[in-house]
Amino acid sequence: MGRGIDSFLGVAVTEVVLGVGGGIAAYKACELLRLFTESGHGVRVVPTASALQFVGAPTWAALSGRPVATEVWDDVHEVPHVRIGRAAELVVVAPATADLLAKAAHGIADDLLTNTLLTATCPIVYAPAMHTEMWENPATRANVATLRARGAVVIEPAVGRLTGKDTGKGRLPDPFEIFELAQRVLKRGLDLDLRGRHVVVTAGGTREPLDPVRFLGNRSSGKQGYALAKAAAARGARTTLIAANVTLPDPAGVELIRVGTTEELRAATVKAAAEADVIVMAAAPADFRPVTVAAEKIKKTDSGTPAPIELTTNPDIAAELGAAKREGQVLVAFAAETHDALENARAKLIKKRADLIVVNEVGVDRVFGADHNEVTLLGADGSTAVHAELPKDDVADMIWDRVAVLLDGQVGGGEPARVR
Repeated sequence: MGRGIDSFLGVAVTEVVLGVGGGIAAYKACELLRLFTESGHGVRVVPTASALQFVGAPTWAALSGRPVATEVWDDVHEVPHVRIGRAAELVVVAPATADLLAKAAHGIADDLLTNTLLTATCPIVYAPAMHTEMWENPATRANVATLRARGAVVIEPAVGRLTGKDTGKGRLPDPFEIFELAQRVLKRGLDLDLRGRHVVVTAGGTREPLDPVRFLGNRSSGKQGYALAKAAAARGARTTLIAANVTLPDPAGVELIRVGTTEELRAATVKAAAEADVIVMAAAPADFRPVTVAAEKIKKTDSGTPAPIELTTNPDIAAELGAAKREGQVLVAFAAETHDALENARAKLIKKRADLIVVNEVGVDRVFGADHNEVTLLGADGSTAVHAELPKDDVADMIWDRVAVLLDGQVGGGEPARVR
């Protein structure tokens, strides 16, 4: 896979229960099981009877190195329907069918897996997989809302090929993405401080077409925005990720909206922000766009001197959101600067009416495309926190830590913080 899993995020070896529902995506759970076992976790697979129609018990036993049971009557002297749930430090259900989500939401316990879900006191992650119509059915949506309200992490299914010729939302996310999110949940435990919140995160760089083959853009990779979206989902938030020209794998647990230009980014963000608790503007919109877009490829002139391209200024999305911000809504802006970073960022903080602005100095081979980031957080309350270089995943959690405090209304005055 090219992505290491040993000691992922520094999480110690734990006891994981992998629940497998009766859907065609059950075969993908084999890869998820391998990721957990190869990272050193002990895994007990608890499939439903229907799941065994897709992948047999010998496969689960061979891959996990542990016996597999589906009934509460198996090894009844060990009271498995209570013991398995009590021993678990994390439960991941993948695929979670509509039937399983309904049973979990209503406390129905008619097999070993649903009994385990009732007795588990650890974090539970559900990875739904079903046809689009089933996912969008009001009954399923109500069950998902119930489970999320109780503290479970129900991740958004992916969009793609389903069974047969069908395509749409309902596909099981990539196993590695489920694994990564599960590890983040495991790291935080039951501290889901964004539970019940809707957050919108933008990522990547917009592109403004010059002609059918050329565009005006920037170097943003979207890595920091994706890290923010993944971290929010792991902290229990309903997460909408608006991605501009990003080639990263689709993260599990988020609603992904793809855009290309700054105007497309603006339209999608303004729409999503209408019901959001938090908006994090991590994308890098192009500041300018051509006044006109050539219908054909622009050719070199005989003189060798290119014709001038007239530019116009794109809308300031963050400023528009700041002006329309509701009471209690939190806006986080980003300032990528090549010089005078703090001075420019403080001006942007005021202009955009943001609650927090994340400042970093950028350039060739610096920040854009890198896995680490060095940032300063400027708060509307006058606070300043300078952070040395950290992995972008850690930067994301640091930003959400600050946002969680803002949401709780606990921000006060005092001396600016300085962290090194």
